[in-house]
Amino acid sequence: MGMPRHAPFFPTFGKTIAMKDLLFLFALLLWAPNLRAQDHSHLGARPLDYPDIAGFKTLKVDLHTHTVFSDGYVWPTIRVHEALRENLDAISLTEHLEYQPHSADIPHPDRNRSYELVRAMQEAEEHGLMIVHGSEITRSAPIGHNNAVFISDANKMVVDKAEKAFSEAKKQGAFVFWNHPAWYAQSPKGNPVLSDFQKERIEQGELHGIEVINTGDYAEESLALALEYDLTIMGTSDIHGLIDWDYTEKGHHRPITLVFAKEKSSESLQEALFAGRTVAVYNDLLVGREEFLRPLLKASIEITKAHYIDKTQILEVGLKNNSSSDLLFENAMEHTFYSSSPVFSIPAGTTKTLKIKTLDTKTSIALRLKALGCFYAPKKQAIIEWNVAVE
Repeated sequence: MGMPRHAPFFPTFGKTIAMKDLLFLFALLLWAPNLRAQDHSHLGARPLDYPDIAGFKTLKVDLHTHTVFSDGYVWPTIRVHEALRENLDAISLTEHLEYQPHSADIPHPDRNRSYELVRAMQEAEEHGLMIVHGSEITRSAPIGHNNAVFISDANKMVVDKAEKAFSEAKKQGAFVFWNHPAWYAQSPKGNPVLSDFQKERIEQGELHGIEVINTGDYAEESLALALEYDLTIMGTSDIHGLIDWDYTEKGHHRPITLVFAKEKSSESLQEALFAGRTVAVYNDLLVGREEFLRPLLKASIEITKAHYIDKTQILEVGLKNNSSSDLLFENAMEHTFYSSSPVFSIPAGTTKTLKIKTLDTKTSIALRLKALGCFYAPKKQAIIEWNVAVE
């Protein structure tokens, strides 16, 4: 006779407990907590991780994303789940204020609606994901597109004149950055042009950052503008579809901004952005001011060993990459390598052993490497040095 349709899935006991039932209970006790932990974890196959640098905590953020509440293709909660899978610390849903192509199907006169849907999500709160309130001011050139984040009310920025939108963002304490300045639809030559409007916004304290990396595009001209006008360097996904489709399935992770904050909090994140403590990252491309890029790269590489091959003057040095970016280096020392190209890569999470011909036995060595693909200015790549004690 079979088990009743609604009978609980649990062993039935008589006056004495059989050994098989005890084993079942023991297995259930071991299994249940693990099941809860697995259900609670949202990490995907490629969670992002970057080391802290001295005095600061490294926060991984994407402050340019879209949903169906502007011109994106997903519900706002999907953006939270994607961010949790990638181990991000903060995101912002920056819906276009003036461009609402789905309004016939999803009418929403309240421009704060997508933020309201996700700001109190239990998953975000449990995992410490910060939801930053933001919107995109969307105007034609020369004004262009600009994200205002850390706002309090997007509706107040829906105004007739762009100058009023920026001044309102400033009243709300917003951090504002210029989106995809090299985008061909705004700049047909593919080079960003800082207009008089933008220069005035900078002078008025209403424009604070610039996207140097947007989707798969790195514009070194944007980096030059960031350095010339003291704008915060930003990297964003500008995602409209699914992160999995647009990035992960193609072997990429989304572009993000690494923000070096005093602590993990919304207030500290905001302070760090205004202070310009950032590095933009997309796969193996890292772009930021030298004062932050160099310590980040140095912290990303752990020296795991340093000893001579027996009866030789060939020093073996192990380098472990503790970041989520594949790092490419070129030898910048006077010493050459044994049985290796001077250019080599260390994939994320792996270890590379260098064989260095020191010519005589040393007790320490200054390991100097140029980080290819890591720019602190146009065409200028960081050189990192580690003082390595020989075992």
